[in-house]
Amino acid sequence: MRTDSSEPVRVSVIIPTLNAGTELTELITRLNGQTVPPHEIIVADSASEDGTAARARHAGAIVLDIPRREFNHGGTRNRAAAAASGDVLMFMTQDALPHNERLIEELTAPLRDPLVAYAYARQIPRADAGLLERTSRTFNYPPEPARKTKADIPRLGLKTFFCSNVCSAIRRDVFEKMGRFPEPVMFNEDLFMAARCILQGYAIVYAAKAEVVHSHDYTALQQLRRFYDNGVSMREQDWILPYAKVGKEGSRLVRRQLEAIREERRWGLLPGLLLESAAKLIGFRLGQSHRKLPSFVKRMFGLRDGF
Repeated sequence: MRTDSSEPVRVSVIIPTLNAGTELTELITRLNGQTVPPHEIIVADSASEDGTAARARHAGAIVLDIPRREFNHGGTRNRAAAAASGDVLMFMTQDALPHNERLIEELTAPLRDPLVAYAYARQIPRADAGLLERTSRTFNYPPEPARKTKADIPRLGLKTFFCSNVCSAIRRDVFEKMGRFPEPVMFNEDLFMAARCILQGYAIVYAAKAEVVHSHDYTALQQLRRFYDNGVSMREQDWILPYAKVGKEGSRLVRRQLEAIREERRWGLLPGLLLESAAKLIGFRLGQSHRKLPSFVKRMFGLRDGF
């Protein structure tokens, strides 16, 4: 990436899609209206059935057709990155929207520092998000920016590597140097890349002024399946597990959610919080033990058939 602030940054935006719906047009429109417009927008579409690919092409995006059976979070992004020509790779998901026109400018600004490899945006919950989801987003994506390096590992443990490809940007040269995302992998490709960068002496930045609107009110079953995939990915990349011994982010989040329930006197949310927390823990533990599980159980819990 060019480090001379007088030279323009060429940003390739990469968006994996599956039945993205009409919101994809709004996403591409908002990206093209940025103060730093994208050099190109690449949509990696997994055989959508709702016209997503045609909609993306009509909006001016480059479309890569990915057979659904070949989709995985790391490999699909790697294929799109190989087709990109920018010196910054910006990854987004189809359900995240720029909060304002300064998203790309704020997200890529930290990358002008040659010691910074990777940056990720703040996620602001949607207007209709529930209390627990709003609290979770604020907990994980506060208004204060952060810069994380290897020196933070003794204090933060695995949280040092926290990053999100819901909206992130990485220098192309570092992405290639780190060997691209691991593949196949169904979860945490962003965390694994951030860990590689930090362990090689780079910093990653939480760019809090770069904002996207993004949230989900998952059911307990959806959380169980997500955390099952989370556990599977961690087991398959078990080099990272020693760093999980420091820090207790999960329990801190639950305590913050309990405080929010008490502050707003929403006592009816307590059973749901307990169920959701148990689902996350059970799903993660099952995922970590997936090698011992029979195939029908894996198919039952995994989000992706055949993975």
